[in-house]
Formats: sequence, structure tokens, C-alpha cells
Amino acid sequence: MLIVAFFSFASSILVLALPIYLFQISDRVLTSRSVDTLVMLTIIVVGLILAHVLLDMFRRYMLMRVAVDLETRLGAPVLSAAARASHHGSSREFQALGDLQQLRSFLTGSVLLTMLDAPVAPIYLLAVYLVHPHLGLIVTGTILVLLVIARINQRFTAIPFSQAGAYSARANLQADAMARNAQVINAMGMIPESVRLWGRETASSLKAHVAGQDRNVVFAGISKFIRLCTQITMLGWGAWLALNNEITGGMIIAASIIGGRALAPVEGTIEGWKSFIAARASFGRIRTLLQTSQLNVRRLQLPAPKGALSVERILYVPPPDKRVILNGVSFSLEPGEALAIVGASGSGKSTLARMLVGSISPTAGSVRLDHMDLRNWDPRQLGENVGYLPQDVQLFPGTIKANIARMREDASDAEVFRAAQMADIHEMVSQFSQGYETEVAMDGSPLSGGQKQRIGLARAFFGAPRLVVLDEPNSNLDTVGEQALGEAIARAKTEGITVVAITQRPQLLRCADHILMLKDGSVHAFGVRDEVLPLITGRRPPSALAQTLDQTVAKKPQLEPTS
Repeated sequence: MLIVAFFSFASSILVLALPIYLFQISDRVLTSRSVDTLVMLTIIVVGLILAHVLLDMFRRYMLMRVAVDLETRLGAPVLSAAARASHHGSSREFQALGDLQQLRSFLTGSVLLTMLDAPVAPIYLLAVYLVHPHLGLIVTGTILVLLVIARINQRFTAIPFSQAGAYSARANLQADAMARNAQVINAMGMIPESVRLWGRETASSLKAHVAGQDRNVVFAGISKFIRLCTQITMLGWGAWLALNNEITGGMIIAASIIGGRALAPVEGTIEGWKSFIAARASFGRIRTLLQTSQLNVRRLQLPAPKGALSVERILYVPPPDKRVILNGVSFSLEPGEALAIVGASGSGKSTLARMLVGSISPTAGSVRLDHMDLRNWDPRQLGENVGYLPQDVQLFPGTIKANIARMREDASDAEVFRAAQMADIHEMVSQFSQGYETEVAMDGSPLSGGQKQRIGLARAFFGAPRLVVLDEPNSNLDTVGEQALGEAIARAKTEGITVVAITQRPQLLRCADHILMLKDGSVHAFGVRDEVLPLITGRRPPSALAQTLDQTVAKKPQLEPTS
């Protein structure tokens, strides 16, 4: 950028050749009628103009490469930081990719070049003063007025343009949601409602954009009027000075051109202020995202975990509504044990599942794997030792093999096959004509919902994880798939893998060693399977746990067992 600024300075200086050439023709060539002088002046000026054009080309080439280099260097870190920052469930951090493109467009646009020409304005102004101080004062006064207009323009347009950007980002999120739920929207006739939601944000964005652009146009028109009046003033006052024999006609023309060049960067900056505001906001968001990213902290590479899971009084109150989702949840599992989490819808089961794999962080309390808080594990190392099957399974565009291997290029075929065997999907994959090389589209076709869920289960078991968390893993499975899921959990327990499954189906509950009941975000009951299972089926617990629950119910009627 420093080299580009130097080229801009040199290129703008060379533009002075044109007014000097006109001045020399008017005051020397026309008076001396010398053809040799005209030819030599023309050759010199053509050479200087050629140098000006080449320098301008060079700086544009360099700016293009700077912009590409910027996006190349920052693309991966920005996307990684956005993915890490979105663990609270919001995807607005991914707007940073659009901010990066906005910044690249600004670097290759004309507004930045105009701003880089601004440091040459004092030299142009000095040249006008050398012609005559009166003309210099006229240009100086105009520049001061234009700077005041630019400042006022900034104050009056910053808020509307900022609001337009925020509404536009929300409209893009609505469009992304429509793309993800296209089948539901078409099947249930929700296109008008979906378009209305998108249109509401888009309309607000356009309204704010128009308000800001209208103000920007007004100030740009005022600045243009002042600049043209300045040209007229310089010509008129220059003519009066020429009548008094203080300057020549050539000086009037040269001063007028140089004065216009001195005012051009200021006027261009006012006209392009919207682009500058947008680029500055984009740069600020990118800088904040990268500087505050948790990926900046290098974590110690710990020994491979064995799978001991400990949850200590976690509290989760997500912003901005401050509603308590989880409150005082505690339990612990030894390596190779299986836990089933049950509870009514909205009781916080899926939130707890995301917290167990480090996807979100608790407001208070801690989740520990082998006695170490998940927040202190290296994210890459933790991910390699954790398997997760979300309730809404999403596969990446690519082959079945690549999806099982978590899109890792260094994954061996043996590891992929082992994960497929753990999830018992080898026979299912064999039915496809291309087997493991079957391409999965963006919408998951040609796989059904149950097939996607079983491939997601194999992905969770890839790489020999020590902790596997399954959120409603049998919601889309048939009888065969559910049986295979139960066998997969049994094999995982045999290999010492700790399994946490969220489910309501009795068949999967029989695979668990412990059962945790959640009610309104709190632990309603926790214990071994045979003692907690009667609470779910509606029978009285036959063991000592019944006495404990009876005492608890007597003290807290709101915790009565539910069928």
C-alpha cells in the first residue's frame, strides 16, 4: 500500500505537465511563433503523460493483487473464527465473509484511488499560489468549505448506511433460511409468508439506504456546485488580474486546471463516502472478529482422553432474552458408560447435548472431559476425540466416504470402513450403485432422512472418539435402523466409548446404563436405568430410589414424577 501511495503521488505530480504545457503554449509558443519549441514541448509532455498512465496502471495492478492477497490470507482465518464464534447458535458472524468481499471491492474501486490522490492537493495548491496568491486563497477557501461539507456528510449518512447494512445482513439470513427449508416451504405453501419475511428486512434495508444515499447526493451536489463556482471565480478573478497586467492569459488557464485538480480528490471523497463508510465498517467487524476469536489462544496438547465425563452444576442463560434454559444440571459418567437423557420438548435436552461437545459454553458451571474443562481443550484435539450427531442432520456436498471421514483428506479407507462398521451401515451403503463414492448433493439427495441419519452416526464414530453424543439418533430410523443403532451403542460401550443419547423410545433406553430426566431445565431424576425407567413408564420405582423420590416430592410438589 505504501508503494501504491508513492505511485499515486508521482502519477498526480505528472498531471501538472498538462497545465504547464498549456501555459507554455500560450505565453511562449504563440508569442515567439517557434515551431521547434512547440515540438520539443509536445515530446516532453507526451513522455510525462505516458509515465503518468504507466504509473496509474501499475498502482491499479498492485491494488488488485493486494485485494486478492488480502482475501487469500484472511479468508480461512475469518471463516474459522466465524465458525468458532457461531457456537452460541447465531450465524451472523458469517457475515464477515461478505465484509471481506466488500473490503476487496473497495481496494479495487475508484474511491480509494481518489483518496490516495488527496496528499498531492497541497502541491497543486502551492502551484496555484505561485501563479497568484489571490487565486490560491480562492482554492484554499473552497477546500475548507468542502472539508466541512464532507464532515457534515459523514455525520448525516453514517447511521442510515449502518442500518441499511444491518437490515441487509438479516435479509440474507432470511434468504439462507428459505434455501435450507425449500422443501417445507413448497410442500406447505409457505412461499408468500417466507417472501414477506425476507421482503420486510429488504424493504427496511432499501429504505435506510435510500435515506442515506439521498443525503449523500445532496451533499455531493452542493460540493459540485461549489467547485464549479470556484472555477468560474478563478477565471473571472484571473481575467481581472490579467487586465491589471498581474498575470497572463496562459496563467489563468493553467491556474484553473491546477485548481480543479486540487479540488477533485476532496469532491471525489465526498461522492464516494458511502463506499468508504461501508468498507470501514466491514474492516472493523473483521478486525473485531479476528482479535476476539478463541482460536487465537493456543491450547496445550493434552494426552488422549479416556472418556470420563463430568458435568458440574451448569447454568445456561442465553442472551438476549435471559431465559434460563439449564439450571444446576450435574452428573458424571465413567469411560464406557451410556447415558440416556429424556424429558419433554423444551426441557433443554438438545442444549445440553451441544454443551457436552463444546458447541456452546455454559453461563456458569463446567463440563469436563477427563477432569479438564472443555473450554481448555484445544478445539481441534477435542473435535477429534468427540462424536456428535445433531437432531437435524446436515451432510456436506461430497461423497458418502468424505462425509463419514468428516471431509478430511488424510483419512484412510480403513478408518472410514471401521466407522461404517461401528454404525452398521456397510450393507446400506453397498446398495448404492457407486457405494461409498456416491455423491451427496447440497440438499442431501439421493439419501432419505433415515439414511442421512445413519451416515451421520458413522461420522460421529469416525476416528475412534472417546465421547459420542447423539441427539434423537432414531427419530428418522425404521426398525432395522433402530436395531443397528442399538448394536452400535453396545459396540461403543465394549470399546470404552462414553455415549450420551437423547431419546424417548424404550428400545434405546434399554441400551443405557444411566437415565437422566430433565424438567424445565433442571434434573428431575438421575440414576441407573432400572431405577429411573419406572418413572418413565409410570410404575413405582422398586428400589431405595423410590423412597428418595417420595421424600423429594413431599418437599417439592412441583417435581412430581410424570408418566
